[in-house]
Amino acid sequence: MASIFTVDRFGSGTGIVMRNFEGKTAVVTGAASGMGLAFAERFAAEGMNVVMADVEEEALAAEVRRLEQAERNVIGAVVDTRSRGSVDALRDRAIEAYGNVHLLFNNAGVASRTDAGLGRGERSLAVWEMPDETWEWVMGVNFWGVLYGIQSFVPHMIEHGEPGHIVNTASLAALIPGASAYSVSKHGVLTLTEGLHFHLRDRGTKIGASVLCPGFVNTKIALAGRNRPDDLGGPEEATEEQLAGASVALGGGMAPSDVAEQVYEAVVEERAYILPHPGWDEVIRGRIEAVLDRRAPYTVDFEALLQKRAEGELV
Repeated sequence: MASIFTVDRFGSGTGIVMRNFEGKTAVVTGAASGMGLAFAERFAAEGMNVVMADVEEEALAAEVRRLEQAERNVIGAVVDTRSRGSVDALRDRAIEAYGNVHLLFNNAGVASRTDAGLGRGERSLAVWEMPDETWEWVMGVNFWGVLYGIQSFVPHMIEHGEPGHIVNTASLAALIPGASAYSVSKHGVLTLTEGLHFHLRDRGTKIGASVLCPGFVNTKIALAGRNRPDDLGGPEEATEEQLAGASVALGGGMAPSDVAEQVYEAVVEERAYILPHPGWDEVIRGRIEAVLDRRAPYTVDFEALLQKRAEGELV
């Protein structure tokens, strides 16, 4: 079936909206679990060829086999998004396998137990106390990995000239006050995507860009330390207290498949900002108002947010 495109009368992006994805190609990083896996599943169900990339070889292979058994067109690629060369190799693998790439999900992300703000209920490291290795690992995956994805894939996507879209995974941490390498990395992804959006538009491309800023999602990011490389301190284990806190916050969070559905709708509608959790809107407004009032940063009440979720709001 031929792809169908319609003019975006509201001027929110390139003016070209993807309505059909069959036979097109998507690349997803962080695809062995969580939201990345859900993105791969959702867009493979649309008939897309999906290149699933992750640093965890065994977990990736298992998910690729499962989706192949479901007769989805998928392949796997082991990739370390901290490395520009590794991301370039991912691009080449995708083109070799399926030809032109149309959708890019820069989704791989990590969080460290040594990062400030992650130890709710215990003393967290201050920004000046965090080891350089923590900054390098978190920024390397969460920010540089997104930048490398853009640098590697965008020239190819512009050159082939077909409509496409890029989704960069940030977090609600990008929109609220934070005190961690994680927050800094996600703020960076937000502003990077905004710049990408304008540059793609100003150069007359047929490529849209969105930034995904979810709240609590039921993923394994609290266990990301298992993949921390040896050159940056090696694997780390979260404390029992941190795991308990993550279980409360993330275990009851939105299902990755629900996030993927919202991402699908945002790509079709060419929305630049994807915020699946409206329960955070009050916090976002609070931060912006504090900035405009030139006062102290807004304080986030996480217990109140969890109470809102218990009452049925998406947080």
